[in-house]
Amino acid sequence: MKKLNVFVVLLLLLTSLSAQEDSGYVFKKIIEIPTTSVKDQYASGTCWAFSGVSFLESEMAKKNKEKIKNVPDISEMFIVRKTYEDKAIQYIRMHGNLNFGAGGSFADVFNVMDKYGLMPEEAYTGLNYGTKKHNHHELDKVLKAYVESLKDENHLTTAWFAGYCGILDAYLGKVPEKFTYNGKEYTPRSFADDYIKLKADEYLSFTSYTHHPFYKQFVLEVPDNWCWGQYYNIPMDDMVKIVDNALENGYSVLWAADVSEAYFSYTDGVAVVPDLPMKQLVVTERARWERKNNKSKYHLDKPGKEKQITQEMRQQAFDNFETTDDHGMHIVGLAKDQNGTEYYIVKNSWAESNKYKGYIYVSKAFFKYKTMDFTVNKNAVPDEILKKLEIQ
Repeated sequence: MKKLNVFVVLLLLLTSLSAQEDSGYVFKKIIEIPTTSVKDQYASGTCWAFSGVSFLESEMAKKNKEKIKNVPDISEMFIVRKTYEDKAIQYIRMHGNLNFGAGGSFADVFNVMDKYGLMPEEAYTGLNYGTKKHNHHELDKVLKAYVESLKDENHLTTAWFAGYCGILDAYLGKVPEKFTYNGKEYTPRSFADDYIKLKADEYLSFTSYTHHPFYKQFVLEVPDNWCWGQYYNIPMDDMVKIVDNALENGYSVLWAADVSEAYFSYTDGVAVVPDLPMKQLVVTERARWERKNNKSKYHLDKPGKEKQITQEMRQQAFDNFETTDDHGMHIVGLAKDQNGTEYYIVKNSWAESNKYKGYIYVSKAFFKYKTMDFTVNKNAVPDEILKKLEIQ
């Protein structure tokens, strides 16, 4: 009877261990950068502003040695508003030969900060159209129709831009010239300069493609880069070196990537590159629909072998439009799974609506393969890479 009991205990122990092995991803956080709460862009194509603001908030905490809880909630919609204004002017000047939509790039965030300043959320929420969450479906249609109707005019009146701003006023609200924050009066300019204290020239943007020379700048050829922002081109492995160095030194990273593939599973909170034939890794329209409806055929339930990513694979995916400029996010840490594989901890802007309360664990294989570009504090870049870029 005692022997039977021992056998039962051993059997239960083995069953428990086996269940643990199959229970899914088990992450151990190695590095965590202080960051503000997860926000919700909801039905607006403004991920670039939400991730950009999250990044600026973490940067402010580090530079000014502030506790993250004391960092102001910066207004995303002020950045969106000023970007939409600049984009309309550019669109008209280009006679409509420019991408005009909700999408943007991280360059827009820094351009607004540099040209116009910043505002706290409480001074400009951008919610002036009867909802509690951001919904830009109607706004985007109206703005596009307005500029489309004017792009071929030979002699525009001086009123066209005021009319455009009137639409923005109606939907997002008028921008106050002055506001009070913590008992002190500011303008957007003084709030950025005297309170936030970040400068656009403190940041560098990177990408990695072979159709331009490495360690030089070029204008990244994606539609949402409407302002023709320039990026330093570096080898793929240097991207990882920079991000790892940044995290190790307490800096977060602003990250743009392709999230259209079925193996980017927001529901599961994991993004990896399964070691499958490339044909199976190319997302179909059906798979896109399934992913959007939380029915991805790639249910990422446990760690598996990943594909070895090469520079050539990155380039081919970009040239074939398999890697597209989809989404902006915020890398705020590093973790390992139970097999020792490393993942970046990524903060998203789709509310706390997934397994990890709005965060995603992104494998380094996925980062190498599907990164479009990223931005980081210049001080976070290793000296040897700065030297190759001829940056002091």
